[in-house]
Amino acid sequence: MPTVDDVLEQVGEFGWFQKQAFLLLCLISASLAPVYVGIIFLGFTPDHYCRSPRVAELSQRCGWSLEEELNFTVLSLGSENKASFLSQCMQYEEDWNQTTVDCGDPLFNLTANRSHLPLSPCQHGWVYDTPGSSIVTEFNLVCGDAWKVDLFQSCVNLGFFLGSLIVGYFADRFGRKLCLLATTLVTSLSGVLTAVAPDYTSMLLFRLLQGMVSKGSWVSGYTLITEFVGSGYRRTTAIMYQVAFTVGLVALAGVAYAIPHWRWLQMAVSLPTFFFLLYYWCVPESPRWLLSQKRTTQAIRVMEQIAQKNGKLPPADLKMLCVEEDVSEKQSPSFVDLYRTPKMRKHTFILMYLWFSCAVLYQGLIMHMGATGGNLYLDFFYSALMEFPAAFIILATIDRVGRIYPMAISNLVTGAACLIMIFIPHELHWLNTTLACLGRMGATIVLQMVCLVNAELYPTFIRNLAMMVCSALCDLGGIFTPFMVFRLMEVWQALPLILFGVLGLTAGAMTFLLPETKGVTLPETIEEAENLRKGLGRALQMFVGLERSPELLEMGTELSC
Repeated sequence: MPTVDDVLEQVGEFGWFQKQAFLLLCLISASLAPVYVGIIFLGFTPDHYCRSPRVAELSQRCGWSLEEELNFTVLSLGSENKASFLSQCMQYEEDWNQTTVDCGDPLFNLTANRSHLPLSPCQHGWVYDTPGSSIVTEFNLVCGDAWKVDLFQSCVNLGFFLGSLIVGYFADRFGRKLCLLATTLVTSLSGVLTAVAPDYTSMLLFRLLQGMVSKGSWVSGYTLITEFVGSGYRRTTAIMYQVAFTVGLVALAGVAYAIPHWRWLQMAVSLPTFFFLLYYWCVPESPRWLLSQKRTTQAIRVMEQIAQKNGKLPPADLKMLCVEEDVSEKQSPSFVDLYRTPKMRKHTFILMYLWFSCAVLYQGLIMHMGATGGNLYLDFFYSALMEFPAAFIILATIDRVGRIYPMAISNLVTGAACLIMIFIPHELHWLNTTLACLGRMGATIVLQMVCLVNAELYPTFIRNLAMMVCSALCDLGGIFTPFMVFRLMEVWQALPLILFGVLGLTAGAMTFLLPETKGVTLPETIEEAENLRKGLGRALQMFVGLERSPELLEMGTELSC
């Protein structure tokens, strides 16, 4: 009896049907970018200082320019001309309407030393130096409330974490297509509700909801396209689907530049996603899932549709279509299996750390560039472009060099780039941007390759469980990253870079402790997983050029970060 892969070999593994479905589903991947890193533009913090109605009146009466007004009335700007906590969050406790105030130097007659003047927190809000708006400027998320910006992004990652536990079951129980449509609808609605949220609390809840379903939409699209194509195209298709996410990042920089107001920007990236509901008529259900649910008639109908669109005749024995059964799937997976044996235990702890570190490095570098860069839009655009060569490096090395060495070197390069940035003067902005982009490329390579390595190190019956457990650290890392970046920068601007450097170098060293999996048959039992060779012994297999089965792309990597 023929299997789906057997039929696809005859009707086309990547024909017109698959190409059309691939392009449509790539739009789903691109739409995740504003959700994942939209905080860079939605929550940017411009230079600001305390609002004082009396100072504004005095400035108008004395005919001051804005620069003179700041030099005369705002802390520390008069001598250093740069923002600090005092200049942004504190103000002089003075009556600016008293008669002794001089337009030339209003504080001169009050005291000889400004440091002796009493201070108080901002009483009337803040003035922001920006032509646009963000959640920071609208809800005054600065000074004592600055941590609320971090919480805004953490809610998205918390949603990713909770959603991965729910949506995966939903897709396996009710189908990939229904899951795609349901999560897309909720993603679109929650995005629009975020844009019109009347207060910070409701905005936070809508953002949490969007995080819970948006990753599920991305995963459903990923699973569908990898199940539509033949085995020979699965790996390349999976990587290019993730490249579509990079396209979304590049497009986000342009849209954010054109729409500098956060509510309109959020609306602009949310409304187009409603069109994805049209996929109900454009994208069929996965025939592999239909077969797994004993819905053979519908699976045959989908395969006939694929054959028709590809201009091929369906095979004569199509009505005998069946699903391949894996005996190992009958074993009951358990969390204990991940730690039962010494090597499995070691692999699990290392992979959990790699998932956590690559999430922190990837998101952290994006946030750090947004907070310290010169031009927010150009810096984001340049760093997003670095993800394209990362994908080509993966495609070029994964079957030639292997997995472990490129992943370890990428981690080391990312960590080294972060540490070098500490010693680069802020004036050499181009050099800082170059190093940050280099680190971003390394983090991207790790983020995509760790999915593959994670799936290859575990036996079949616990492969999905291992992916779920280990990749959960990716979302947990994303929850803590905003606090690591923005709160540590308040202590010292380079402190997050030290943390990133340590994480990257440590992750690179730990990667070498994993066995190379290139050219190795996927393990079916715990014993086979324990006996995977490593080190120099594995290097011999790297030159044999054995092609391993791409079956894992059907399974574990749907839980990628």
